[in-house]
Amino acid sequence: MKKIRVLVVDDSAIVRDILSHRLSESYDIEVTGTAGDPFVARSKLETNDYDVMTLDIEMPRMDGLTFLKYLMKYKPMPVIIVSSIAAASNRAAVEALELGAVDVIHKPGGSLSVEAVVDELCIKIREAAVTPVSKLLGASQKLHKSTLPFSTNGNTLSRICTTDKLAVIGASTGGTIAMEELFSHFTAGFPPVLAVIHMPEHFTASFAQRLDGLCELHVKEAEDGETVMPGTIYIAPGGYHMIVASSGAKRMIRIKNGPKVFGQRPSVDVLFKSAAEAVGRNCIAALLTGMGKDGAMGMKEIRDAGGYTIAQDEESCIVFGMPKEAIALGGACEVTPLEKIAASILRNYSKEEES
Repeated sequence: MKKIRVLVVDDSAIVRDILSHRLSESYDIEVTGTAGDPFVARSKLETNDYDVMTLDIEMPRMDGLTFLKYLMKYKPMPVIIVSSIAAASNRAAVEALELGAVDVIHKPGGSLSVEAVVDELCIKIREAAVTPVSKLLGASQKLHKSTLPFSTNGNTLSRICTTDKLAVIGASTGGTIAMEELFSHFTAGFPPVLAVIHMPEHFTASFAQRLDGLCELHVKEAEDGETVMPGTIYIAPGGYHMIVASSGAKRMIRIKNGPKVFGQRPSVDVLFKSAAEAVGRNCIAALLTGMGKDGAMGMKEIRDAGGYTIAQDEESCIVFGMPKEAIALGGACEVTPLEKIAASILRNYSKEEES
């Protein structure tokens, strides 16, 4: 079996040594090169072939984000960002995902043991190795050409429609680009949204902040116990599951720990299944690009409960995994391109007002 060849780029000799030895212990992964900064990495890329690169954000001579821009222009390849937990690094890591990086992960330290990080990184490397980077870059370039910060006319709150409907959305690989594209089309006439994206702890807060500056609706990282309000998109915090529960006429968000589902926490299935139970026919669900099957069973439960369900189509997906599984289970009422999902959500949201 051919092993996945990995280039580790990090200014810390200790991190390079740990990742080199521990990753190479895996049966299907081999670290065949290391570099202490982007200039050394560039030289190695000129003379060697690699399947996946792990890339630090904060490095001397050239930061990881700048290097990623050059890399994706001249030698595109799957990249996993290995970042510290500093807020600035988290923001840069989220931007890296929008530039074409496949995934992000935190460096070992604090409560994150070397074993836990390496185990997670092995999974991400395997997924990155089969991710079509060309589709990631195509989606990224399209997004940066078309997406502009929103502009509003008048008082946004005065234009918000209130019904009992709620939208739930899930995504994984390529999901940062897909959600940014989708949410940029949401206006005050849309239902409140609960969204799960497979992203580690700390990164989701930075992702929500970035989206908040690009969307007409308010975007925030969800908090335990808060009431779901119109005009708001709630992003599940990394490392925790998010569910929606009914409390009389109100909808409440609960954030909880618990075992991973399909290897994920937060899990789309956990959110979708809670929505099927608490919201039922008043739920609109959309399952976007992503590897694996998280969200497929939950989407089927929402449809069975009378809700309306939308799967992103294969052509517009970076990875047609999660939507494909939902379609195979009979969980999708509609299969449509990403650019048409916002209109579909609004159309089905408005049906209640017409009835």
